[in-house]
Amino acid sequence: MPLPRLISGLSEIASGHDALICDVWGVVHDGARHHPAAADALMRFREKHGPVVLLTNAPRVPEEVAAQCASYGLPADCYDAIVSSGGATRDELARRSAAGPLSLYYIGPDRDLPMIEGLDIRRTGIEQADIALCIGLVDDMTETVADYAGVLAAMKARGLEMLCANPDLVVHRGPRLLYCAGSLAQAYEASGGQVVYYGKPHLPVYAAALAAAGNPKKPLAVGDGLVTDVRGANAAGLDVLFIADGVHGEDVTPYTPEHLAALFARYGAHAATVTRALKW
Repeated sequence: MPLPRLISGLSEIASGHDALICDVWGVVHDGARHHPAAADALMRFREKHGPVVLLTNAPRVPEEVAAQCASYGLPADCYDAIVSSGGATRDELARRSAAGPLSLYYIGPDRDLPMIEGLDIRRTGIEQADIALCIGLVDDMTETVADYAGVLAAMKARGLEMLCANPDLVVHRGPRLLYCAGSLAQAYEASGGQVVYYGKPHLPVYAAALAAAGNPKKPLAVGDGLVTDVRGANAAGLDVLFIADGVHGEDVTPYTPEHLAALFARYGAHAATVTRALKW
C-alpha cells in the first residue's frame, strides 16, 4: 500500500472529485462550536466542484442534526443534505412497529427520545422488552461502559437484540473524550449479545449518502475516525481524506507518512491523503 500524501488543504485534491461525503463531529464541529475553516472548505467545494453530504453517526434524525449544527454556528449553505445513523435507526423502528406495538428498552438520555416519538412504541423494563435501543450513555459526561455491566448482563440473560443508533466508540466534546453507544454495543457483543448497527462503517448508510449526493462518479469521503469513517469508506470504494487532528489524538504523532501508514495498518484502514484539520 502506498504511503499517504500529506496535504495542507482540500483545495489540493478537490478538482479530482465531484462530491464530498463528510463526517460531522470532529471534522466540522467539536460538540461545542463549529470549525469556521471547515465550513469555508465545504462552501468552496460546493461552489466549484459538487454537492456536500454530511454523513454522521449522530443518533438523531437529520432535522435534529441540522438544528444542532446550526446551534454551533455551522452555516446551512455549506452542505446539501444530511444522512444520519439516527435517521436509519428510526426508519427501522418504524418498520418493526408498523404491525403493532413494539415494547422497547431504551438506553440513552431523555433529549434523544424524539427518536421514537410518533411511533407505536412502548418503553418498558428489560423483562418486558421485545428489543433494546441504545442511543448512548444516559450521562456521557460522567458515566463509563463499566457502569452498564449489570444492564448488559440482564439484557443478555433475556436474549434481547440491541439496535445501536450510533456505532461511534468515543467522541470529542470540546477537549473531553466521551463514550458513545458503539462502546456499549461492543461490550454487549463481547458478552455474546446480538447487535444491529446503523451508520458508519456499515454499507447501507453509504448507499444512502451517495444517493443524496446524486450518485456521483468520483466522491471523496472525509473523516477522522479510522474504524468508522475510513474503514467504512474503504468498504464502499470511496477515496478518503483522513483528518488527523480528531478522535485519534496523540496516536497520529509523529505526523509523517510512514507513521500514519503504520497507524492505518493497525486499524485495517487506508487513506490516500491526510490533513491536520479540514480547511481549503
